[in-house]
Amino acid sequence: MYAAAATEVAAQDRGLVLNEQIQLGDIISGQTLNVVDVSDQVTASTAAQGNSLVGGADGQAVDVRSTQDMRGESSASTTMTLGGDTDGLVTSVTQARGNYLAGTATRAQMGIDATQSASGDVTASSLITGQDARMVGGGTIAVGAYGNTVALAGNGSGSDRASLVGSIDQTTTGQVRATNQASPRFVRDPADFSSQAMANAVQATSGPSTNQELEVRQRSSGAMVEAGTGIHAGNGWNLAARAHAGGNQASFYNQGGSLITTTDQDNSARIRGAVQLSSYDFGKATATASAVANDVTVGNNDIYVDIDNTQMNTGGVEATASFVAQKGYDAYVGANAAGNSITGYACAECGGDLNARNVQTNTGNVSAIANTTINGNGRNVIAGANAVGNAATFYVTRTGGN
Repeated sequence: MYAAAATEVAAQDRGLVLNEQIQLGDIISGQTLNVVDVSDQVTASTAAQGNSLVGGADGQAVDVRSTQDMRGESSASTTMTLGGDTDGLVTSVTQARGNYLAGTATRAQMGIDATQSASGDVTASSLITGQDARMVGGGTIAVGAYGNTVALAGNGSGSDRASLVGSIDQTTTGQVRATNQASPRFVRDPADFSSQAMANAVQATSGPSTNQELEVRQRSSGAMVEAGTGIHAGNGWNLAARAHAGGNQASFYNQGGSLITTTDQDNSARIRGAVQLSSYDFGKATATASAVANDVTVGNNDIYVDIDNTQMNTGGVEATASFVAQKGYDAYVGANAAGNSITGYACAECGGDLNARNVQTNTGNVSAIANTTINGNGRNVIAGANAVGNAATFYVTRTGGN
């Protein structure tokens, strides 16, 4: 935590946080549950993390200079055996991270100079064993693996403005994998199974009276970034299986103030998102897979947006979604893949001023495949597959979406 550091130097013009973290060994977290006929909820949380820095500043400007180096492996796994009927909601979150930095500026300026490097593999997995599980109450089973993550937030109030200013540099050379597998016999209430794997991720979100001016450089060069979800049920009334894999992701959102971003993304890793969903009988079934090598989103519900974006992808990108059933009602199957993608927008009602410079280069193969097989009868089947090398969208919009 670095909130205390800002408090101790309140008499100075600005606080200063100097952080250096190096993790050489492996970080391993595992959990096993074996339960029978649970009448209420089942909740499990499993997390493994190499380096972490979390804190904030309130009313006092602070500069954060941070270096995080994760050289060991980070692994988190959850295994559940659900015997008989589980009448309540099954909730499970399994996360593995290499480096993590989170900062909040409230009525204050936060200067960021952050470097993150992850060379060890990051893996997260969830498994519901056997074929006898009756998930009567449904559930939410989420698995996430992340090489480097930075999350920033700012919030001002009237004349007490906040700002997020500085630079972030992220490099991932290890593999990043997330897997989610289950074979329940019966699922009555809605059940959502998801997996997400991300080499590098930055998100900056700010509220009223706040401005952002951030520079982000991201490099993903590991052998594989993969998210895989495999769910096979006997009878599923409302089932969803989702997977998302990404090399580099940078998201900036602002509510009141200028938004200035410089992004430089380079991916050479293989990016793969895959979903396999099957149910002999089904009510509603959703199978969606997505994979993006480089992704940037810049959105401001105020006047000024300035974007300088460069993206290079040389790795293969694959999204595959499949659904197989005997009989049922409504099936939704989708696969989306992109080499480079950017979206930028400003507020029209505010007199939006959007300026963008964009360079995108993709030399990797990009594929999206959706397969749907219903051997008996069904009611609705909605399926789609979309693959794109370079995608850029810039627009000025009303805050109400009209």
